[in-house]
Amino acid sequence: MTDRSFNEVELRRMLEHARGYREDIVEGRWIIEVRRGRAAWEVIVEPERATESLVVVTAYPVEGA
Repeated sequence: MTDRSFNEVELRRMLEHARGYREDIVEGRWIIEVRRGRAAWEVIVEPERATESLVVVTAYPVEGA
């Protein structure tokens, strides 16, 4: 997250206001479509069923959006 200049609170806010989601090409992972400021971003997540939590794999700006 520090490489992308945001913190956990900002990431949680982006996820709270998600615009959509879809399956990733990696089985068991999902792409969450979010906004950061005026820019479109994607957050890759993987549900951890055993602990009923969501693991954030990465987040990145969408190029050309």
